[in-house]
Amino acid sequence: MTDLAQPIGRSQEASRRKVLPESVFAWLLVGPAMLFIAIIVAWPLAETIRLSFFEAGLGGEEYVGLANYEDLLDSRKFHQTIVRTFYWMFLSVALKLVLGLIGATLLNAAVPGRGLFRVLVMPPWVIPIAIGMIGWLWLYNGYFGVLSGTAQAIGLIDGPFEFLAYKRSAFYSAVVADVWVGTPMVTLFFLAAMQGVSRDLYEAAWVDGAGRWYRFRRITIPQIMPVIVSMSLLSAIFTFNSFEIIWILTEGGPRSATTTLIVDTYKTAIGNYKFGEGSARAVIIVLLLGTFSLAYLFFLNKVNKKYGVK
Repeated sequence: MTDLAQPIGRSQEASRRKVLPESVFAWLLVGPAMLFIAIIVAWPLAETIRLSFFEAGLGGEEYVGLANYEDLLDSRKFHQTIVRTFYWMFLSVALKLVLGLIGATLLNAAVPGRGLFRVLVMPPWVIPIAIGMIGWLWLYNGYFGVLSGTAQAIGLIDGPFEFLAYKRSAFYSAVVADVWVGTPMVTLFFLAAMQGVSRDLYEAAWVDGAGRWYRFRRITIPQIMPVIVSMSLLSAIFTFNSFEIIWILTEGGPRSATTTLIVDTYKTAIGNYKFGEGSARAVIIVLLLGTFSLAYLFFLNKVNKKYGVK
């Protein structure tokens, strides 16, 4: 018995010695993710900040200090681009939230074929943006597009109308396309939130004689308010950084009518090979989004406290 017990005891002691400390094991788990973030996020961001202090191009780099930022602050065109970007973002996000809320309410209702309707809401979000925007280019075409042809057929316009050829119509056409892409995601998130609301609340309100609008306003909206605020931030960031939609439809035109900050940065850095000026624009975008995100987090904390969400 003694001879058998000694090997077992020694093997257990050896296994204890081979166990890594918890701190080392934790760093081994977190290390790959941190390395990935450092390579993909931190290093490009640091390089962008560095380049923003240089006049950099294909010919080399020259240190100019804050000259790139001073030029942007003095540029009226850049100020107009900032205003246009926020207008584009708030208009598009507002439409996505309203349409997503309406769509989620309809998909949450007990109607025949509800499962099919939930599947049909997915294509705008699932298909590649490039393919979707090519479809919208055909729709907006003045000579063989469906929209112009329908408007002529019912007498709204006398001849072909190029939606993307005029400043105002091009801007709102791009907004419509962006809303088409982003609304399904908002709808599905709102639908998931609505399905998490307790049915007992609706039944109690129904017993008390509350109508559908009252139940929607007093039960549904308060219960899913944290999700609404979260989706507003996510959608705002995606819309603010939206590039493919505008670039495929208009490339920022006509006459800069659809040029947002991200498009302006691309044109400056990649199109004109002014890497320093483009980097300064990119840093300003990061600062604007950072400020917006901090304001959102403050507002979200207030909302969560109001509705008792931890």
